[in-house]
Amino acid sequence: MSDIPVLYAIAAVVVIVAGLALIAASFVYIKNSGSKAAAEQPVPLSSIKTDNAVAHALAARVSMRNLADDPNPATLLRLQHMFEVTGDKLSQISKHMMAEMKKGLASDDQTMKMIPTHVVRRPKGNETGSYLALDLGGTNFRVCEISLDGHGGTRSRQSKHTVTDDLKSGTGEALFDFFAECVKNFLKNDGQHEYTDKEIESRSYKLGFTFSFAVNQVSINEGYLMLWNKGFSASDCIGKNVVVLLQDAFKRKRLNISVTALVNDTTGTLVSHAYTAPDTYVGVILGTGTNAAYVEKIENVVKFKSHGNAKDMIINTEWGAFDDEMVVIPRTKYDHKVDRGTAHYKTWTFEKLISGMYLGEIVRYVLADLVKTGEIFAAGGSKTLGVQYAFETAYMSRIERDHSLDLSDVRTVLEDLMHIPSTTLADRRLVRAICEMIGKRAARLSAAGIAAIVTKMNKLDGCTVGIDGSLFELYPHFSNRMRDALHEILGFSADNIVLEQARDGSGQGAALIAALADTLTE
Repeated sequence: MSDIPVLYAIAAVVVIVAGLALIAASFVYIKNSGSKAAAEQPVPLSSIKTDNAVAHALAARVSMRNLADDPNPATLLRLQHMFEVTGDKLSQISKHMMAEMKKGLASDDQTMKMIPTHVVRRPKGNETGSYLALDLGGTNFRVCEISLDGHGGTRSRQSKHTVTDDLKSGTGEALFDFFAECVKNFLKNDGQHEYTDKEIESRSYKLGFTFSFAVNQVSINEGYLMLWNKGFSASDCIGKNVVVLLQDAFKRKRLNISVTALVNDTTGTLVSHAYTAPDTYVGVILGTGTNAAYVEKIENVVKFKSHGNAKDMIINTEWGAFDDEMVVIPRTKYDHKVDRGTAHYKTWTFEKLISGMYLGEIVRYVLADLVKTGEIFAAGGSKTLGVQYAFETAYMSRIERDHSLDLSDVRTVLEDLMHIPSTTLADRRLVRAICEMIGKRAARLSAAGIAAIVTKMNKLDGCTVGIDGSLFELYPHFSNRMRDALHEILGFSADNIVLEQARDGSGQGAALIAALADTLTE
């Protein structure tokens, strides 16, 4: 009997120990489960209860992983400083352009030519008939037929052609013969019928010629080429009446076509957009090249001797040559490299900063320079990267449009099209940032030009700007960047300035002016 209490005591101790073991096991399980769950969640480094050495090591590992995927901050900052145009600088540029516009309206020997177009009225929407338009804007060339229904509506058909480099740099006669041949082929097939040469040659047509180069225009259908740009250098054209050059080519092709209007593409864009939006007073081209036209009071065109009753006239600014003196716009070493590689060195400098012809080339020079300094493409560059104009502005659009995690489309452009051996994510992010810097600068400079024109017209209370061209229509964020810049320059007045896409403005505008040549001119 005396052994029984001892047995009870031993049993009690066993139960207590077992209970403590169970509690300890549960605690360990809960702790491990919590640690596992915590490991699966992003935890701020500051919340990790560990010693400083472990925390610093973990932070360094995370930082190294991020740095491996990001461009070199020093490279980014250097390039951003080079290509940034502040709001204050944009205001200075805009004011300087207004001063240059006034100089150009007073005399012909200025960098901004401010050419009178002799178009003194705009269409009303009740015009009828069918008219041809020949639209030469740059690399692409179009033949259009526009039918006006008398109620503000139009029907059109067109054919597109590419002007080869051989034609651009060949003889003027060969270039204009090519235009005439394209028009003849266009007329022979209207999509429903095939016509013989004899049938085409027996008909008469009126044509508006959109010629997007600087001309000294002395009447609605007479203008003398002042100089080529956009890669053109055809011989025997400078100083010649381009209407006569085209008319002679039509005669050689036995075509009875009368060129009744010579139109700059910006003038055509303005007139075309005003056909449906009457408050349009500015036309802008933002494509392969760039230019702007606007409605000016004839009394302000000092160099123009008016003989009629018209009060307003459309002025072709030829703003591509703005700041050729290099007074106000900051330029980088890459801009100067592009300039030296063109046929028109130290001219058309504004155009070389904002037009689709040159933006990709600026990017190419930046990338080639970074390869030399070892800041990009550790595997090396490529022969393609050394080819002039190999990096197309269309590539920039594609790159800026890529929002994938690994920037797969950027890789396609760099490795498949530019033949870079291999790229890292940091490389691709840097290239995307460079395209954004250069594209953003172009949009902001374009906005500075528009701000100058609208202010010059005293239209800050309300004005529509019709804009044609692939940059405004297709380049990601281009239009929004322009609007942001307008707000920086004009403040609340920017809300009154409407930027609208003016599709096919140059072709339709030329046909409209051809239709109205007798009533729209002075």
